[in-house]
Amino acid sequence: MNVKAEAKDSRFDLVKWLVVAALVVVAVVGNQYYAAEPILYRVLALLVFAVVAAFVALQTSKGRSFFVLLKEARVEIRKVVWPTRQETTQTTLIVVAVVLVMALLLWGLDSLLGWLVSMIVG
Repeated sequence: MNVKAEAKDSRFDLVKWLVVAALVVVAVVGNQYYAAEPILYRVLALLVFAVVAAFVALQTSKGRSFFVLLKEARVEIRKVVWPTRQETTQTTLIVVAVVLVMALLLWGLDSLLGWLVSMIVG
């Protein structure tokens, strides 16, 4: 029974995605057509079209699964143990120091090899 419900949703999902595509096209073309209008009105119109398109997209099975993914990602981000300011500063300084040392070593090696080659070539 669940498979039939998903098949029915997927049949109308194509229509919903076509509506979303049509809304995006209308928003882009309308923005270009009304280029002489103040930007505030155009931005507000684009935001309205974007909200309506997102609402229609969230009614599809892919849209619902994307929304579930966003909620799960938010939960996972809250589980992350972020470094303290001191740890971030120390790690950044270590990276900068290593990059500078490696840059000096590579510059020295390049200069040495260039000098050797110029001595051999003449």
